[in-house]
Amino acid sequence: MISFLLLFLVGIGVGCFGALVGLGGGLIMVPLFMLTMMPPHGTTFQNVQQVIGTSLFGVLLNALSGSYAYWRSKLIMFRAAIPFALATIPGAFIGAKLTDYFSGPGFSILFGCTLMVMASVMWWKKNSKRATTSIETFDPQTAKFNVWLGVFLSFFVGFLSSILGIGGGIIHVPMMMFILGFPAIIATATSTFVLMISSLIGVIGHASLGHILWEPAIAVGFGAIVGAQIGVRLAKKSKPKLILKLLCLAMCLVGCQLIYRGIWVLP
Repeated sequence: MISFLLLFLVGIGVGCFGALVGLGGGLIMVPLFMLTMMPPHGTTFQNVQQVIGTSLFGVLLNALSGSYAYWRSKLIMFRAAIPFALATIPGAFIGAKLTDYFSGPGFSILFGCTLMVMASVMWWKKNSKRATTSIETFDPQTAKFNVWLGVFLSFFVGFLSSILGIGGGIIHVPMMMFILGFPAIIATATSTFVLMISSLIGVIGHASLGHILWEPAIAVGFGAIVGAQIGVRLAKKSKPKLILKLLCLAMCLVGCQLIYRGIWVLP
């Protein structure tokens, strides 16, 4: 009972942060589970596949809850979200087929460093026009954007997500903000919807392989549902700069995680 309650509370925190920034929360759950609930520190999970599958179920419920809240607030740009979500599917499929060629320590370290450089550049440009686009001057129903560029980049996002095991939102949100010119809240909401589609496909695959431990998955997932509602409310009240700063922090954390994986885990 105590462990269920603790996981529920973890899910609330993860869901809140995930919905606020447009990420799934896997960047927090996966390393947390690995460090505390896998041998020699714990016995809940016996392998990394169970950690990823269980975490992904929490990501799915987080994205479902967040997408519903953003939909009610009319902040999801479906003209972008649907084609972007569909484009991630073949990218993820090809990435899964080519994992052996791109999952070595060198690639993990290189991409981790790239994420940290991107975060530094975004922090430096946090006062730029694109980073501070206001929702008041942007109509999701009529705003013009390069949909084919977004589709191409989304395919790339799906590819990287598959070979590295990271959430696509870590790339999707800055892509929509700095390349396509979406306001931070629109990019976050749209990324959450895309994540809902991609994580659903992933959960089906992991469930069929028996990688999901349902008790911790339900505990974290139900917490994420609650946390996502809190995160969306905070996102609607937050200034674009705050969301951007939190996104930069998340990118740095993921970058450090990938570099650590490349140096200490993969060799």
